[in-house]
Amino acid sequence: MEENRYFDIEDETAEVPVKKLKYFVDGEFKVSSTKNYMDCYNPSTGDIIAHAPKCTQAEVDAAIESATNAYPEWSQTPVSKRVQVLYKFKALVEEHLEELTYLLCQEEGKNWTESMGDVLKVNEVVEFACGAPHLMKGESLMQASKGYDTVLYHHPIGVFAGIAPWNFPAMIPHGWMSPICIATGNCMVLKAASFVPQSSLRLAELWREAGLPKGVLNIVTAGRNEAEIFLKHPDIKGVSFVGSTSVGKHIYKTAAAHGKRVQALTEAKNHALVMRDAKLERTARGIINAYCGCAGARCMACPVIVVENAIADELISYLKKFVAEMKLGPAYDPDTGMGPIMNEGHLKFVADWIEKGIEEGAELIVDGRNPVVKGYENGFYLAPTIFDHVTPEMTIGDEEVFGPVLCIKRVDTFEEGLAIMNKSRFANGSVIYTQNGHYAREFAFRTDAGMVGVNVGIPVPLGIFGFTGHKDSFFGDLHVMGKDGFAFFTESKCVTQTWFPETEEAVGKVDTWDGTISSMPDKYK
Repeated sequence: MEENRYFDIEDETAEVPVKKLKYFVDGEFKVSSTKNYMDCYNPSTGDIIAHAPKCTQAEVDAAIESATNAYPEWSQTPVSKRVQVLYKFKALVEEHLEELTYLLCQEEGKNWTESMGDVLKVNEVVEFACGAPHLMKGESLMQASKGYDTVLYHHPIGVFAGIAPWNFPAMIPHGWMSPICIATGNCMVLKAASFVPQSSLRLAELWREAGLPKGVLNIVTAGRNEAEIFLKHPDIKGVSFVGSTSVGKHIYKTAAAHGKRVQALTEAKNHALVMRDAKLERTARGIINAYCGCAGARCMACPVIVVENAIADELISYLKKFVAEMKLGPAYDPDTGMGPIMNEGHLKFVADWIEKGIEEGAELIVDGRNPVVKGYENGFYLAPTIFDHVTPEMTIGDEEVFGPVLCIKRVDTFEEGLAIMNKSRFANGSVIYTQNGHYAREFAFRTDAGMVGVNVGIPVPLGIFGFTGHKDSFFGDLHVMGKDGFAFFTESKCVTQTWFPETEEAVGKVDTWDGTISSMPDKYK
């Protein structure tokens, strides 16, 4: 029997083989009937390496139908048996770690260790989701009222949709979205990011190999019109989304209006406050990692630093020194410090923001535009860029650029710095660099951001905690991962019961509350 893979090769004789990608429904990879395919690039070289289908409305509907049909049996499968699939999936991810890392490097552009971390973050949440037999346990109270007992259960809900972004092709769809959904007995239809769907599709092969039943997980690539189906389809019970704030607001408004649960993780403009007592050399290295890591394309990047004037010039000298040492190169070269931007369109988007910063009057002190990477001249490269003297009226310091561009805002005091940071409409992460415990505690208590670092530039919590963004960085009530993740994918059911003795007639008065108010005075019973 011919192996059912996520792709076919369009031309075996081509110098750069191009994959024709499929979609995944009912446990099989299928060739789309669409005539519209989207280009997927290797950003390190600029070559087209795959074509992803814009699945039709009928194909999206078929994916939802497959999940809907799979739900009854999967939801009734004992949770201890469900997580056995997750254990096997985790082992397969570990077995294929280097292969998955290379694939992610090739399609998205993160350097080797960043891409490996993207894959390892899948297993971090899978490990947590394997605790479902414990985490799904409810609560109970015997003798809640005289002769009455109450038990609370957590149940799966149905079919969920996951709409994934391009910046973390493995971690977000198969870490943040799928594992807890599947472990709790639900089914999922994922819309993989059309620019970078290969990692997600390859991981679907591993889910299938791990024994996941047909229809529990389905994956499509589609345009915006087809993705809109998820927001209104009656069989979709909830939507998990990561992407832009404008789209997140639309998804939250539309899906909620159709009675669905929503968690929408959106943009950020995270700030770090650098106090005069900070360890400046180590702080500078932390800042560079925080704004250049993943070429700046992560919603927990730190693209703004708010620096006390007393040490600003000294800190900037360190920053200039260390960014000059940054090695640009192909993502899959282990010696590469920073890989390329994901595609040419996003490279132009970031470059346009740099022009905007110049027009607004920010001082461009490190210009990373138009670097030459020998042997990879057609790749989509941008070197680290730094603006100084960014002031409150400049949008370069307030809006998400999603690239390796650092903005420096100067202040004189802790209070001034904290006030500037809290004026942001975003509130994903915030950081303080200091050796002063008082300022560290004040900052952690008073910052608006939901994920806070003290001398930690990327304060992303482990999967056992929630990813707790606020303001225009999140729309919904329950965050991804952690206990919130289990609450999002389950609903509660309380069962209150009383039993009558077989030896007596069940007689007597029944009041309005049917015996459930234990504090009712005897004379009113």
